[in-house]
Amino acid sequence: MALRAAVLRHVRIPIQTLTLTRRTIGGPSSTTLLRWMSSHDDHITKEEVIERVLSVVKSFPKVDPSKVSPDVHFQKDLGLDSLDNVEIVMALEEEFKLEIPDLEADKIDSTHLAIEFIAKHPMAS
Repeated sequence: MALRAAVLRHVRIPIQTLTLTRRTIGGPSSTTLLRWMSSHDDHITKEEVIERVLSVVKSFPKVDPSKVSPDVHFQKDLGLDSLDNVEIVMALEEEFKLEIPDLEADKIDSTHLAIEFIAKHPMAS
């Protein structure tokens, strides 16, 4: 513990910042600092999430693409079973490059729930 504290006192990691000037209509300019350390500052829009979720579901082999909508239920409307549900969630994880915890994945049984979860997830890309 003492060694760790001694090392941390001498280690310096530079953080790049960028100063931007934002102008509001009729108002003064304000300054914003951005950290360049994060690779997840370009969060996707909800419209893009909807489009990509529907694309993943439509491309699933057992799904009739004409039945897929933003509110479709995987089992009730598409006739999929629980294993198919798991496969769709795994495909969504791959598409959006994120990991959905098992407890949350079990709750995702419709495109609506998948869209809401992914749109709110800070790491979705």
